[in-house]
Amino acid sequence: MAAIADNNIDELQKLAIPGFNHIPTTNSNQMANSVLHKADTRGEANHGWLNSRHTFSFAHYYNPDRMHFGALRVLNDDRVQSGMGFGKHPHDNMEIISIPLEGDLEHQDSMGNTAVIRKGDIQVMSAGKGIFHQEYNRNKDSEVKFLQIWVFPNKRDVQPRYDQLTMNLDDRHNKLQQILSPSPDDAGVWIHQDAWFHIGHFDKGVKTDYNIRKSGNGVYVFVLKGDVTVNETALNTRDGFGIWDTEKFSITADSEAEFLLMEVPMAV
Repeated sequence: MAAIADNNIDELQKLAIPGFNHIPTTNSNQMANSVLHKADTRGEANHGWLNSRHTFSFAHYYNPDRMHFGALRVLNDDRVQSGMGFGKHPHDNMEIISIPLEGDLEHQDSMGNTAVIRKGDIQVMSAGKGIFHQEYNRNKDSEVKFLQIWVFPNKRDVQPRYDQLTMNLDDRHNKLQQILSPSPDDAGVWIHQDAWFHIGHFDKGVKTDYNIRKSGNGVYVFVLKGDVTVNETALNTRDGFGIWDTEKFSITADSEAEFLLMEVPMAV
């Protein structure tokens, strides 16, 4: 199985000073409180067995203007070839969320967990005091596509934990399905941070408003497929758009579209 990506993760974590760390875009009507990251401006690492696009600095992709969006540290769009994967490697003091988009991703960790996640699932690890884990594509004839997301925690050195849930895909059709929150009693998985994640799968023409859950938070919108407009900014597949210093914003599907909303604290 497993090749291992050449990632200097520890050094990048040291460089990622918590805070805003982004530049307002010049082609948005929300210049003072938004940032636009077009899909083709992301970093890329193609290792053959792994093709990864990095919204924020990661491994050999370093962009001082793209270290993080508030507490959102990593947004990697990964494609892993059949039978390949990430060998055993460590993490600490990070909330790590995996969202599979296609295929079957197998996970094993030092806490004794072995699990497979598929589209519709969401997986979370609180690395806390430190864990080891490995992930690989258990399919022999097709690739796995998934998002790996890191969020700075609001507590350090917690006891490591693992969780995963299977969500009902019908609950995101033309509405926002919550998949993550700060509370174990709320919908979706939970993490050690005042963050809320939602996924929507909208038909063309459907519009909704998103209300910020906590003052001081911002939202990073990531388009999984299709075309959407956030307020007056048009986004396409795999574009990212961050917005802050607002109580709410609108999102409209300009085609059939699927998108992820990640609300996080802007200063941590």
